[in-house]
Amino acid sequence: MSSEAEGGRSAQLKHTGLRPGWTTGACATAATTAAYTALLTGDFPDPVTIALPKGQTPSFALAAEELTDSYAMAGIVKDAGDDPDVTHGALVRATVRRLPAGAGVVFRAGPGVGTVTRPGLPLPVGEPAVNPVPRQMMRDHVARVAGRYGGSGDVEITVSVDDGEEIARSTWNPRLGILGGLSILGTTGIVVPYSCSAWIDSIRRGVDVARAAGRTHVAGCTGSTSERTVVAEYGLPEDALLDMGDFAGAVLKYVRRHPVDRLTVCGGFAKLSKLAAGHLDLHSARSQVDKGFLARLARRGGADEALATEVADANTGLAALQFCQAAGVPLGDLVATAARDEALAVLRGAPVAVDVICIDRAGTVVGRSSVA
Repeated sequence: MSSEAEGGRSAQLKHTGLRPGWTTGACATAATTAAYTALLTGDFPDPVTIALPKGQTPSFALAAEELTDSYAMAGIVKDAGDDPDVTHGALVRATVRRLPAGAGVVFRAGPGVGTVTRPGLPLPVGEPAVNPVPRQMMRDHVARVAGRYGGSGDVEITVSVDDGEEIARSTWNPRLGILGGLSILGTTGIVVPYSCSAWIDSIRRGVDVARAAGRTHVAGCTGSTSERTVVAEYGLPEDALLDMGDFAGAVLKYVRRHPVDRLTVCGGFAKLSKLAAGHLDLHSARSQVDKGFLARLARRGGADEALATEVADANTGLAALQFCQAAGVPLGDLVATAARDEALAVLRGAPVAVDVICIDRAGTVVGRSSVA
């Protein structure tokens, strides 16, 4: 297939002309791999190569290294590519220490990495703010290094970020109860560069390619996890997948002018709760999860006043959803239905059937609407 006929997420990224970068999770994994290799062999691999969840194998130059009898430390400077990421240029360090056999992999927050202090996040209270996918990446690479060089794989990994506590003041971490520094993030290891005009143009190109290929069902997805969900649900081919990111409005307005028979919108519960509340730009800098709106939806679903108050006071959208799930109130379905109705309003009668799927961070469907 020629580059002009390509569609889907990878083609959209190429079309923006922007250079992708690496997440803090990828940097921490590379630093961990280098440090544990040095702990077992006495030498730091430089550059150090890792495998990302989608199969890419980037190499990272070491910016810092230290080896003693009891630990090894390696540091990677984060390159966010062309994305205006506040962590671009930050030095991400991993310090690896041996633990007794059977201890497994233990994560610690070093200077500049936050600690979770409130419920509603994908990590328990008290845990270092190293998100689940980066943790798994680090575990996997520790196991590979252990297998190659004869280690037990039982280690303590302390992740730190130079000046991370100061950088975190420019993020949502303090409001979310992540205190002391940054979160170590990423689901693919790759930072998708953010440019409003370039990304919206790439969405339009994606719709055009799908229509030219005869696709009658396309999906607007907020990221790679939601893409996997719609592929599993509907078996859609790559050129029917639109990486809408935060630009729900761009998808809906272009599909209004260039209709397809069916549009599925799939994304995280919190992001799609913003669409449900009438926001067409889902970026955290321009729209927030409205817990009062979620409380009103919960009441419609049968929540009593005590539960509605819990939802309104929840730390995050995920926490609000969990409160309702525990009480048997279908907040996920209510959000999906409200988001579908907002999408139909933007479509203004265009001949497009719409359904919405809400997922959690693991890709589990937590809410869906019917097709209308």
